[in-house]
Amino acid sequence: MRGSTGVGARLLVAVGVIGLTLAGCSSSPSSEPVATSSSAPQPVAKAAVLTLTPGKDAKDVAPGEPVSVGVADGKVGDVKLTGADGKVVAGKVRAGGSGWDSAEPLGYGKTYTLTATATGSDGKPVTQTSSFTTVKPARQLSVSVNLDEGETVGVGMPLIFTFSGNVTDKAAAEKALKVTAEPATEGAFRWFGDKQVVWRPKDYWKSGTKLKVDAAVYGKPLGKGSYGREDKTITAAVGDKLVAVADGQTHQMTVSINDKEVKTMPTSMGKPGHNTPAGTYTVMSEHTGYTMDSGTYGVPEDAPGGYRTFVQYAVRLSYSGIFYHSAPWSVRQQGHSNVSHGCLNLSTENTKWLMDTSKKGDVVTVRNSGGPKLEPTDGWSYWQLSWDDWRAAGN
Repeated sequence: MRGSTGVGARLLVAVGVIGLTLAGCSSSPSSEPVATSSSAPQPVAKAAVLTLTPGKDAKDVAPGEPVSVGVADGKVGDVKLTGADGKVVAGKVRAGGSGWDSAEPLGYGKTYTLTATATGSDGKPVTQTSSFTTVKPARQLSVSVNLDEGETVGVGMPLIFTFSGNVTDKAAAEKALKVTAEPATEGAFRWFGDKQVVWRPKDYWKSGTKLKVDAAVYGKPLGKGSYGREDKTITAAVGDKLVAVADGQTHQMTVSINDKEVKTMPTSMGKPGHNTPAGTYTVMSEHTGYTMDSGTYGVPEDAPGGYRTFVQYAVRLSYSGIFYHSAPWSVRQQGHSNVSHGCLNLSTENTKWLMDTSKKGDVVTVRNSGGPKLEPTDGWSYWQLSWDDWRAAGN
């Protein structure tokens, strides 16, 4: 018994020693570092890559398009764009140093050299050079706008851009023309022929709207070798909403300002055979001291129905010769019958009041005249077209 007990004791001791040894191995801190792994790749230093536009030896470059430098894997440094005469063209570095863009237009038929430096993530500078020539246009087209700097216009004012020659690349022309309104106003371009494009809002302008027109056509291709001659920038504002409605049956003209009726005046419009076209006109121009001449629409002064008459006040509503104007000779008929050759006759006092109160771009609607429907191309009568028709037709 004692012998077996001794053996068991020795076994227990051995197990205990083993247990202590194992416990010591698992609980003792290791003095060696433990290796770890990371999923984030270490950045690799790279040389900067430059992209110069226009590229080397490019020809017929449009001088109104920007010259640019793009940088990948680095930041742009010194950039110089120089003409053959040594003049340096202004430019601006992009935010974060990702590139550079020219800040002024180039000349026609000139040679330029673009030299750019960038530093890559490897810390080394890289330099690249490009020389190119700009186009010699077959013709240069100027553009005029029916808006004067700083003027206040009516809520029906269309913005009309008229080019000095045919524009065959209409999309390029529209891209160069920008209308900015504050508050923002929905509108669209519509072409009338190859020389004129009109921007009209969907609805009447809101009174107080601030307008800015940028016709940035210089150096821009307009099709078939034509390029823009010069840029134009014009600012203006929209004034009170003035709408006049002339009725051929009541022989009255009612004037509303900001949707409130302020004055009703007797009028006389076109007599039978000269009925005033019915529709919505837009005031085009105002004149003090004006000669009404039937010859402007094909009837000589000495022909039957011809005339040449001086009036004190006249406001043009159409290309075809429709005005509202002072007509002291028809005061007795005003308010009772239509006796004019198509114009809206008013007394001298009422014409002066309306001309002093209204402005270019105000709206005059003629109804119940017995005349034909006003053509949207006769003057600035674009409100004759619905918005859907405006967007669909003529483009």
